[in-house]
Amino acid sequence: MTTFSTPTDVNNGVNVKALLDARTALTSAPEAAEFTWRAECSWIKGTHSQASIAGFYGLGAEQTHSRTFRIDADHPTQFAADDAGPTPVEIVLSALASCLTGGVAAVAQNRGIQLQKVTAIVEGDMNLYGILGIDTDVRNGFSAIRITFDIDADASPEDIAALVAQSQKRSAVFDIITNPTNVLVSVI
Repeated sequence: MTTFSTPTDVNNGVNVKALLDARTALTSAPEAAEFTWRAECSWIKGTHSQASIAGFYGLGAEQTHSRTFRIDADHPTQFAADDAGPTPVEIVLSALASCLTGGVAAVAQNRGIQLQKVTAIVEGDMNLYGILGIDTDVRNGFSAIRITFDIDADASPEDIAALVAQSQKRSAVFDIITNPTNVLVSVI
């Protein structure tokens, strides 16, 4: 006999009620759903840079995080760099894994599925001929990305697969990576 939990019987650390209340509130105030996320990046030395993330615009006003977050980026010593942080492409992979993993937790909470462990392993294939200018026919970015989940939960394999599918469907970072986005670069 299979037992099913209700969302209040499980605790994955996600306040689903708050998320659903926000969804209801934004449905009646669509202008508040328009957000602008920001990061500022400063060069340190060589290929080392540091991004700062402090505030964003949303809910009709400027907002601030509880603190300023900093992310260092660099290249490994194999590229004659100092290895002071992950490469920018590794940060992208980390963002994808984080977005999908957070989504799995939220969907599981909403569906009454208790999680014990969620691990996302993300790999991206890249040929450096593109970014090094060796071959202009080789793409600068990833040629493929693979995500493998290892999930231990009080659910059937089919229910776990459905969690991942719903997380992927709602993931902002998955959408950013898999769909074209208009990017405007300017110099001031």
